[in-house]
Amino acid sequence: MHDKIRVFTGNSNPALAQKICDCLHVPLGGARVRTFSDGEIMIEITENVRGRDVYIVQSTCAPTNNNLMELLIMTDALKRASAATITAVMPYYGYARQDRKAAPRTPITAKLVADVITTAGVDRVVTIDLHAGQIQGFFNIPVDNLYAAPVMLDYLKNRFKDEKVVMVSPDAGGTERARAFAKRLECTLAVIDKRRTGPNVAEVMHLIGDVRDKVAIILDDMIDTAGTLTQAAKALKENGASAIYACATHGVLSGPAIERINNSAIEEILLTDTIPLGDKELQTSKVRMLSIAELLAEAIRRIHEDESVSSLFV
Repeated sequence: MHDKIRVFTGNSNPALAQKICDCLHVPLGGARVRTFSDGEIMIEITENVRGRDVYIVQSTCAPTNNNLMELLIMTDALKRASAATITAVMPYYGYARQDRKAAPRTPITAKLVADVITTAGVDRVVTIDLHAGQIQGFFNIPVDNLYAAPVMLDYLKNRFKDEKVVMVSPDAGGTERARAFAKRLECTLAVIDKRRTGPNVAEVMHLIGDVRDKVAIILDDMIDTAGTLTQAAKALKENGASAIYACATHGVLSGPAIERINNSAIEEILLTDTIPLGDKELQTSKVRMLSIAELLAEAIRRIHEDESVSSLFV
């Protein structure tokens, strides 16, 4: 395995890539990533990859377009260097929210990105908690959509084992996800009826379910501007929740997110390292990070050794 596998990364999440390599007991592949003065990206692979199975760990988070181009250019470089297979390990799949025509004359960018990645030469995609499961069908190559649920559930079971807990979905679309968590935590479920008045703007209408005198845990796949999250927390507080926590796989945390979180009733937000927070993590004491490196490393190992990956889809 050590001779045939190589893990590379761009600038999006080198810390996660190094953790994955540590779990696999392989060194991080050598790649020189440079940006010319006009903004063009230049990537040079500094080791032999001929006949090897290559995995590129690259979240297409902010700066989204730069990280996407790094992934495409690195794929081309590896393909031209005669790598046997190229797997894009994308813990966070950017543009996933543009997965359908939500209005006339709008693009389906998630499909466009899938086409571009495939055309660049990627043979397989591994990702975590796609915003919409149907994005897997946008690819004509295998896609493994893993879930961060096992990592989060282990933490939540230990953290709240003696508490009266209710899992809360911040909108109707996330009910299935919250129900799955509630079942494994053996707790009740609540749903917030949310109406959007515009992009990144959410308005809470009313709460379905009983949260009075319970620890409420808001569950979502991502936290972007935190408008939905903080309005949900406000509604839960008004309905008598004793404490409010939140967990999400992807901490996008753009715009006023940190300020909103700091000013909210939320005591702690649980995130994974699919997206590196950098300075944002220092701006709030409410964020706790869990690593999905072991999950991704196990997926890579099973793919490389032609074993079943389905047992990881918890």
